[in-house]
Amino acid sequence: MADIRITGRMVNFSRITFDTNDHDVIRQQLSNILNEGSYQGTVVIIDSTVEQELIALIQLLVSLGLQPMGVIDGILGDEARAIQFPVLPADQPLQRIKATAEQVAIVEKAAPAQASTETKKPLNNNAVAHITSYHDEILRTGQSLVQDQGDIILKAGMNSGSEVIASGNIHIYGTVRGRVIAGAGGHAAARIFCQSLEAELVSIAGTYCVADDIPKHVVKKPVHIYLNEKQELEFEALEL
Repeated sequence: MADIRITGRMVNFSRITFDTNDHDVIRQQLSNILNEGSYQGTVVIIDSTVEQELIALIQLLVSLGLQPMGVIDGILGDEARAIQFPVLPADQPLQRIKATAEQVAIVEKAAPAQASTETKKPLNNNAVAHITSYHDEILRTGQSLVQDQGDIILKAGMNSGSEVIASGNIHIYGTVRGRVIAGAGGHAAARIFCQSLEAELVSIAGTYCVADDIPKHVVKKPVHIYLNEKQELEFEALEL
């Protein structure tokens, strides 16, 4: 029996680009961002346009509940190699585009729905914004549509080399040929719905499937994708 196993599990990570090396400023701004979403334990890649004290920066990110995985080669490359910290090759990041429209709803974390007579009460500390992004146009190669506080509804399709990333659910009313990542940040109850599945990759809460492994019976068909009790991706063909 082999002593090494490779399994279909992918860790979601985010890229953080720093334009300052003032760690007090970094702590303040990152704390504000992290308080707005579910980022605890998120794996991050470090990029920087200025010189940094890399070890101190790594310690700062860890203290904020993030998990630094490596740095993008460039200004920090040599410093990272000196401490044997992983260095990733520089790349051309996708163009992050804005959604056509967004709808914001205020919800309470882990709390049942309030009765109508209570809806006018002041929001407590558990209240968070849930955002649904709507986009009317097809996603073109090199474009990225991201919603880290809710769901995405794409009214058109997406080309290969594009991506959609949401912390919640994703609905695509067109042909999917790019990468679709729902439940970013670990939301295992997230789901993906699409009109025609020809994706390069689909992922929910870090569990992923590449094009070659997508079940043949759902390719080019309307599909509902979710995680089962074993945290495995389920592909359910929809009858429309």
